[in-house]
Amino acid sequence: MPKKEKVGTVVSNKMDKTIVVAIAEKHPHPKYGKIQNRTVKFKAHDEKNECHEGDLVRIVESSPYSKDKTWCLAAVLERTQEV
Repeated sequence: MPKKEKVGTVVSNKMDKTIVVAIAEKHPHPKYGKIQNRTVKFKAHDEKNECHEGDLVRIVESSPYSKDKTWCLAAVLERTQEV
């Protein structure tokens, strides 16, 4: 079975070797059909601490690193401009 991949934005990088990635999804309401935005946050392993807040990244499912961290950073797709 292939590993799952998700693309999202880095929300936090304050932990050592860990980033929090927010995935925004749009789903229709089951009864009324209105499109709703849902945001799910995943903790991902960032071995080199290379990500910053606002970066667009791709994460891949992996074996558990800790209780909450079961994703790994695959690639940084787009970097933010640092001020």
